[in-house]
Amino acid sequence: MKLISWNVNGLRAVVGKGFMDFFNEVDADIFCLQETKLQEGQIDLQTPGYHGYWNYAEKKGYSGTAIFTKQEPLSVSYGLGIEEHDKEGRLITLEFDDFYMVTVYTPNSQTELKRLEYRMKWEDDFADYLSDLNKKKPVVVCGDLNVAHKEIDLKNPKTNRKNPGFTDDERGKFSNLLERGFIDTYRHFYPDLEGSYSWWSYRFKAREKNAGWRIDYFCVSSDFEDRLVDASIHTEVFGSDHCPVELVLK
Repeated sequence: MKLISWNVNGLRAVVGKGFMDFFNEVDADIFCLQETKLQEGQIDLQTPGYHGYWNYAEKKGYSGTAIFTKQEPLSVSYGLGIEEHDKEGRLITLEFDDFYMVTVYTPNSQTELKRLEYRMKWEDDFADYLSDLNKKKPVVVCGDLNVAHKEIDLKNPKTNRKNPGFTDDERGKFSNLLERGFIDTYRHFYPDLEGSYSWWSYRFKAREKNAGWRIDYFCVSSDFEDRLVDASIHTEVFGSDHCPVELVLK
């Protein structure tokens, strides 16, 4: 079973940059998107053979998530069920026979960490949500989690120590999620691999220099460890400031 997650940073823009070529070529069983930046009716995406589910932000041109799946889910839900978190289209959950599939676009703490306090509240509520799901059946969660967990996960850890996405607070919340029984699948397979990133700033020729961050993840319940086959990062795919990440399950 092949799963793909991609923060497209504007789906309409990336469709003009070969999105459907990659979508069709990779032939994923489940394909998740973050930061779609559109409203209902603003795009006509033809994905025959897939069931599609969208969560739109109330604010136009902002945030948003989507999932395309070959197998129809047993149920679909949108958001965390908490009003303060559910206006930005950040979460979709699909229920299948033997697991939950969650895609998420975690709030950015923003410049001067002006949204860090809100981010911390989101992190706690999101972790509780995943833990509640995990009590029923295993969970696969993917998306742009807006955090580089360890120093190995970004090019310049020392100069970014107090910047959004690499604060001790944000990194600690990701550690807490793993302590609750989740596996960072990429590090499961490649614990010491350096220079492997999924996001690069559009500034300073960062992608050309591979001065990036690994902030896009697939995490799974520890119950799914024996089903893990491989994890990879599609650095060869352009069109967004993020590239797609992949997980293969038995």
